[in-house]
Amino acid sequence: MTTFTIFLVLIIIVSLLLMLVIMVQNPKGGGLSSSFGGGGSQVVGGVKKTGDFLDKSTWTLAALLVILILMSNIALPGKSGNGDSKLLQETNTEAPTTTNTEAPAADTNLMDSIK
Repeated sequence: MTTFTIFLVLIIIVSLLLMLVIMVQNPKGGGLSSSFGGGGSQVVGGVKKTGDFLDKSTWTLAALLVILILMSNIALPGKSGNGDSKLLQETNTEAPTTTNTEAPAADTNLMDSIK
């Protein structure tokens, strides 16, 4: 298993967790925290400030996702070769040769009209 594959698996896992945390939240501020006692003064099941936990976990997972993506770019396979693309490597590298080395003849009518 390469380093890039490990990063890829971690990115997928963090992305799924981030989707799950975002789906649990209520866009109007209620969310999971409102189901545990409404105003937050009551504690149900030992959970306090569920909204704060979901908010912090969202930002943490988003930051972790960005870091994993940047680190996977470093571990991207194929960076050891030269920077040319395969298309450039397959094309003919010789310059085309021209057989006509004479300069084009000037138009005499144009030259007469300038004088």
